[in-house]
Amino acid sequence: MQQNYERIQAAGAELITISSDNVAPTKKTVENHGLEYPVLSDNKKEVITAYNVIDQSDTSIARPAAYIITPDGKVAWKSLDAAAVRVPTATILTELGKL
Repeated sequence: MQQNYERIQAAGAELITISSDNVAPTKKTVENHGLEYPVLSDNKKEVITAYNVIDQSDTSIARPAAYIITPDGKVAWKSLDAAAVRVPTATILTELGKL
């Protein structure tokens, strides 16, 4: 995602990721990978649960997912992927282009 972050922003969108890890490991991931987009910690899994992305095979983590949420808070598109499979950024950019 980092390598396509500018393209996502150029499409008029913002990228925010949510981790089920605690704050310290989440910060370490951001630092280790040089991530420039916001990475939030949801160790209580409140948002992860609300968006139905709990991994059913390991409920301590979230499964890969992508949501496009409009400025008025509506879900315009979503992809709930299988464990360890992430939606390609090109797909997200295509969906953004449809809005």
